[in-house]
Amino acid sequence: MIHKHAFEALDKSFKDVLCTGNNIGDKPLFGGKVVVFGGDFRQILPVLQGASNQDVVSSCLTSSYIWRECKVLKLTKNMRLLQGNDQSDVQETSDFARWLLDIGEGKVGGENDGESDVNIPADLLIDDSSDPLSDLIEFVYPSLLDNFGDRDFWSERAVLAPTNEVVDDINNRLLSLVPGEEHEYLSSDSVCQDEIVGDNFDRNLCSPDVLNSLHISGIPNHRLVLKVGVPVMLLRNIDQRNGLCNGTRLQIVSLGRHVIEVVIISGNNIGFRTFIPRLSLIPTDKRIAFRFQRRQFPISVCFAMTINKSQGQSLSRVGLYLKSPVFSHGQLYVALSRVKSKKGLKILILDEDGRTTNVTRNIVFKSIFSNL
Repeated sequence: MIHKHAFEALDKSFKDVLCTGNNIGDKPLFGGKVVVFGGDFRQILPVLQGASNQDVVSSCLTSSYIWRECKVLKLTKNMRLLQGNDQSDVQETSDFARWLLDIGEGKVGGENDGESDVNIPADLLIDDSSDPLSDLIEFVYPSLLDNFGDRDFWSERAVLAPTNEVVDDINNRLLSLVPGEEHEYLSSDSVCQDEIVGDNFDRNLCSPDVLNSLHISGIPNHRLVLKVGVPVMLLRNIDQRNGLCNGTRLQIVSLGRHVIEVVIISGNNIGFRTFIPRLSLIPTDKRIAFRFQRRQFPISVCFAMTINKSQGQSLSRVGLYLKSPVFSHGQLYVALSRVKSKKGLKILILDEDGRTTNVTRNIVFKSIFSNL
C-alpha cells in the first residue's frame, strides 16, 4: 500500500497525471472520476485455490482491460525503512532497501522466472546454535517475562512463517512460557441446515468430532487456549470505524465466559478497549465438500503469524522462521520488508534434514511486471 507521506515525492498533481474520463466503449471509466489504485506487485498476489500460476497472474489488475487506461506512478522510497533511522545508517539502509527490491523482482539468485534459490547474507541469519529456534524467539522477544505487561512490546514484534502449522507450534510454545492461568474455549460446530437435504447426505462424515478436527485458514480452531496479557489477532471485520478489522492485533485484558475484553495494539486506534463476542463463522474453503459453521471467538494467538497475515504491517523486530520454504509469489519479499531497519531482522532457515542453512527459495512471477 502507498504510505501516507509517499505522495510528497510526486512533482505533479493528480489532475496532471491521471486521466479523467477515459472511455471503454461509449462509457467513461468510473463515471469520469479520478481513481487511484495503490499497491506493490512485488507483494503477495490474490490467493486463488487450485489455480495455476498463469491464473493467478491473469486475476491481477495488470491483466484487466482497465490497466491500459491507467497512468503508472512509481514510488521509489521505502518509507518504512526511513522511520527513525540514524543518519549514520543511511548507506546500510540504502543497500538493504535495494536488496529488498531485488528480492521482490527476482533479481537475486539468477534471472529465473518462477522459483530460484537465493543466498541470505550471514549477518541476517540465526546459525551455529544448539537451539536456533530459541535464539530466534529470544531475538524477537528479549526478556519476555520482564516485558510481559508492556503493550508496546507486543505491538512492534512478531515471528513470521509461511504456514499455519508452524505458526501454531510457535504460538503454543510461547503461550506456555508466559505467566497466568489458561482459559480454554471450545467452539460449537454444526453443518449448515441447507446442506442437510435428501438421503445422500452422509452424517458420519460431518459428526461433531470430524468438524472439531478441521483446521481452516481464517477460522479459529475448535480449541482456543488464551491467557490474560497475550497478543492475539482478529480474524474478522467487526467494527472498521473503531479499527476492529481482519488482521488487527489486540492484547487480552480480561477473559469472560461470553466475551473477551481486549485493547488494540496495532493500527490507528492503539489503546482503544472493546469486547469481542463469539461469532458464527462459515469458512469459504472450497476443498471442504459441505458448508458448516463454527461458533467461536474470532481471534487467534499472535506471538507468531503467517507471512500473508503480516502484509501491510510495520514492525521493529521480525524473526522469519523458514522451516519450509515460501510457496507463492512475493512471500519472501513481504516477510523481509516488514521491518523498519535491517538490524530488526533475523532469519532461521532449515534444510530438509532440519539443519540450519543460508539458502532458501524465492518465488517471483516476472510476467506480472511486464506491463509496468
